[in-house]
Amino acid sequence: MTLLLLAASIAILLLLRVPVAFAFLGPSLVYMLIDGQSSGMSLRQVAAAAQSFPLLAVPLFIFLGALANHAGIADRLFNFAMALLARVRGSLGYVTVGVSVGFSWMSGSAVADSAALGKVQIPTMVRNGYSRRFATGISSTSSLIAPVMPPSIPAVIFAGLAATSTGALFAAAVVPALLVAVGLCVVVWLMLKREPNVSRETFDLATLISTSKGILLPILTPVIILGGILGGLFTPTEAAGVAVAYVLLIALIGRSLTWRGLLSAIRETVMTTGAIMIIVAAAALLGYILARERLPQMLTEQLLSLTESPTVFLLLVMLLMLVLGTVIDATAVLVLVVPVLLPIAQQYGIDPIALGVVLILSLMIGLLTPPVGTVLFVTAAVSDTKVGEVFKGALPFLAPIVIVTVLAVLFPDAVLYLPEVLGL
Repeated sequence: MTLLLLAASIAILLLLRVPVAFAFLGPSLVYMLIDGQSSGMSLRQVAAAAQSFPLLAVPLFIFLGALANHAGIADRLFNFAMALLARVRGSLGYVTVGVSVGFSWMSGSAVADSAALGKVQIPTMVRNGYSRRFATGISSTSSLIAPVMPPSIPAVIFAGLAATSTGALFAAAVVPALLVAVGLCVVVWLMLKREPNVSRETFDLATLISTSKGILLPILTPVIILGGILGGLFTPTEAAGVAVAYVLLIALIGRSLTWRGLLSAIRETVMTTGAIMIIVAAAALLGYILARERLPQMLTEQLLSLTESPTVFLLLVMLLMLVLGTVIDATAVLVLVVPVLLPIAQQYGIDPIALGVVLILSLMIGLLTPPVGTVLFVTAAVSDTKVGEVFKGALPFLAPIVIVTVLAVLFPDAVLYLPEVLGL
C-alpha cells in the first residue's frame, strides 16, 4: 500500500509537470518522515549518491562536448564530410549520420549533438532541396548515436551505479552504435526516393584537402579517450580530464575558441551537471526507499515465476524502458531502475554489461518521443519547426534503433564479444 501511494504521488507530480528531481524528492522525504527516519538519514542518502568518483567523469565529458562545440569542431567535421561525399546523391543525409558518429566520440550527449549540429545541418539540407520533415528527422535521430557511442554519459552513470567496468561498457556499446548508424544510412537511402529535388554536388579535391586539415588534431580525441581507457593507461575520469586538456590546448593554439566561448562552455557544463546530479541524488533516495520496501525481491519472485528465459526478461526490460523513457528523463530512470533490475538480471545469469547496453539503447528512444522528448524540443527550437513535425519526421528513422535494441536483447553474447576480445 505504501509503494502504491508513493508511486501515485510521483505520477501526479509528473503529470503536473513538476521537474523530475523534485517529483522524486518530495514524496520520498514525506515517506522518510512518516516511516520515522531522521532527516539526517535522508541527507546522507542524497549526498552519498553524488559523492562517487566514477560520476566525476560526467561533468568532464559534458565540458569536453561543450568545448568541441564552441571550438567549431562540429562545423569542421560537417564541412569535411560534405567535401568527401559531394558526388553522392543525397549526400547531406549520409553526412548528417557520419558527422553525428564523429562528434559523438567527444560529446556523449544527444542534446549537445542535436543543438550543435542541427543548427548547421537542417538549414543546409533545406536550402539544398530536402524537405524540412526529412532534415529534422534525420538530424534529430542521428543525435541519438551520441549517448550510445563512447564516451557515453549514460554509460558512465550506469557503470557507477552497477559497480561495473566503464571501459567494458564503452567497448560493448561501439558495435550497437555503429549498427544504428548503418541502419540510419539505409533508411536515408530508402527515404531519398521521396526526395526528388536533392542533387549531387561538385567534388573538389582542394576543398577536401583544406577541410581535412581542420580535423586532423580533433579526431585524435577519441583515440586518447578510448585508447587510454582500453589500454589501461587511464580511468574513465582521468581520460576525460586528459581529453579536455587536449581539446582546450588545440583550441587555444588554433585560436578557434574565444574567451566568450570558453565561458559559455563552462556555464553549459555547470548547468547540465547540476541538472543531472540533482536527479541522481533524488532518485537515489527513492531507490533506498524501494530497497527498504523489498521491491527488488518481490519483482524477482514474480518474474522468476512468470518466465525462466533471460531473453524474455530482457524483452520485458526493453518494453518497460520504452514506456518510462517517454515520461521520465533517462538519467532518472537509470538511477531508479538499475539497483532494482541488476539483482534480477543476475538471477537470470545476464551480464551487467549486456543489461547496460539494452537499457541505454531503449532509453535513448524516449529522447525523441513525447511528452518529455528533450531532443524533440531542442531540434524544434534550432530549426524553427513545430515539435509535431519533428516527431513525424523522426518516426521512420527510429526503426533502426528499435531493431538494434531487439538484436542486443536476442544476442547478448554478441554485445559482450568486443569487451571479451579486449580482455575487459
